[in-house]
Amino acid sequence: MGVISNGTTMLDAGALDSGVATGAVTLIKTLTASSSANLSFVHGSASVVLDSTYPIYLFKYINVHPASDEVDFSVNFRDGGSDYDATKTSSAFAANLDESGGNDSLFYWGSRDLAQSTGAQKIASAIGNGGDECASGELFLFNPSSTTFVKHFISTSNGYHASNYTVNQYIGGYCNVTAAIDAVQFSMSSGNIDAGTIKLYGIKDS
Repeated sequence: MGVISNGTTMLDAGALDSGVATGAVTLIKTLTASSSANLSFVHGSASVVLDSTYPIYLFKYINVHPASDEVDFSVNFRDGGSDYDATKTSSAFAANLDESGGNDSLFYWGSRDLAQSTGAQKIASAIGNGGDECASGELFLFNPSSTTFVKHFISTSNGYHASNYTVNQYIGGYCNVTAAIDAVQFSMSSGNIDAGTIKLYGIKDS
């Protein structure tokens, strides 16, 4: 059964048509961790596109599992050169609940904020390294090729905290640089990414 609006098929057999106003989504690259120090998406390398081809880029990280216990999954951005050190300002909030149903809270997470920092942005915190513990989520990067405006990013993650919590974490911020962002790197705050998949998509805005 389809859903049709003004002569346009929007939903067909449960699938959202890629041409609807949400924009066409194209898978660009998939990286899979295996005791990896980091996973990096570099424009022009290994078929990665991260330029004006798309105004919006989406990274989906799936079942990211750390080698070390209680570590943070982080992202950083390269604005030319070889270092992942783009200046960033961001804010964070989170909601959590433990497995017993207690210690529930919704809170501003000031320790996850960055203020004109070149350090990595933590996007999933204190992930456990038990056999079933991991984090998943997504990160949007807007217009990374702009040499006029700052580059905004938004991430939403859910992680299995080392102390048996679910932690739903939200980050919003911008790379406060006018240089283009030409690479994005994901890593753990300590130790390797033992396993997990990160997919990069390009999104057309019309």
